[in-house]
Amino acid sequence: MRPVCLVTGVGPGTGKALAQRFAQGYAVAMLARSEERIADLAEEVNHAHAYPCDVANPEQLSATIEKVRSDLGNPEVVVHNAVGGAFGDYLSIGRDTLQSNFEVNVLSLLQLAQQLAPDMIDLGKGAIICTGNTSAFRGKPNFSGFAPTKAAQRILAESIARAAGPQGIHVAYVAIDAVISLPWTRKRFPDKPDDFFCYPEDIAEHIWGVAHQPRSAWTFESVIRPFGETW
Repeated sequence: MRPVCLVTGVGPGTGKALAQRFAQGYAVAMLARSEERIADLAEEVNHAHAYPCDVANPEQLSATIEKVRSDLGNPEVVVHNAVGGAFGDYLSIGRDTLQSNFEVNVLSLLQLAQQLAPDMIDLGKGAIICTGNTSAFRGKPNFSGFAPTKAAQRILAESIARAAGPQGIHVAYVAIDAVISLPWTRKRFPDKPDDFFCYPEDIAEHIWGVAHQPRSAWTFESVIRPFGETW
């Protein structure tokens, strides 16, 4: 029986690449709000299974986790890739924008850890990995509705790591400092060369590596970027 990997926020970019990479060794539970998108991917990728879910809805997320457990077993790897984001400075954003992003980025991570980490602890191993970006480290003017939630997500992940790490659970935060190669980003930056972009399959490969690091050399925080990225 295959071990189980649960991936939230499975879309056409990083989420899809994660599902494809982890399906090479795991039964993958793919969570996303778009039922059609993940249903098509489940047909395309062996050992990938579709679970429509809005992770910002705690009752829906709880029920989905229990269905994954019933169908596939307890997840040994969780990749929290779902993201809530919006642009706007502090004068233009509404309270609801910050709140909804907080629910996706932070509260759903807390719920995933609370529901799934105890089984990992009983097993004596497991990994919980968040995908983030440099908004977790800095607050630019037009990111007032987003950066505070990513910073909170990173700090929550660190807090979980400090508590769960000694119990055998590897918690990690992977920040992606790049424009990810997607059809819409290619249209937005039509004059950029190929090596300007970070590729979803390369992100997925990095996260696979983090999830399988030996215990003597765990990474909590990593920042990945294309070689030409200014930083």
